[in-house]
Amino acid sequence: MELNPEKCAKVFKALCDEKRLMILELLRSGEKCACILIDQMEIGQSALSYHMKILCESGIVESRQEGKWTHYNISEQGSDYAMFLLKSITTPTLEAEHNNPSD
Repeated sequence: MELNPEKCAKVFKALCDEKRLMILELLRSGEKCACILIDQMEIGQSALSYHMKILCESGIVESRQEGKWTHYNISEQGSDYAMFLLKSITTPTLEAEHNNPSD
């Protein structure tokens, strides 16, 4: 996997909001219809759409249409990529160690 700064920013933008973290917590138990999320989150449809757009663009959440409702679930591939990004950007590299000697 590669580190793409634009993709990285989308992933961390998705994770930096309290409402989106609450949505992810609800999706941990499985796929949910937007109507269920609206009810459980006690937010309006436009607010949910805004948050879901960000979550879907990050790749962490997938959506599928069924009739007039959209159903959402956590993407295993997107989740793996988010973990990879966090690990990658927080792990020191040998080059960084050579540029910042501790003695």
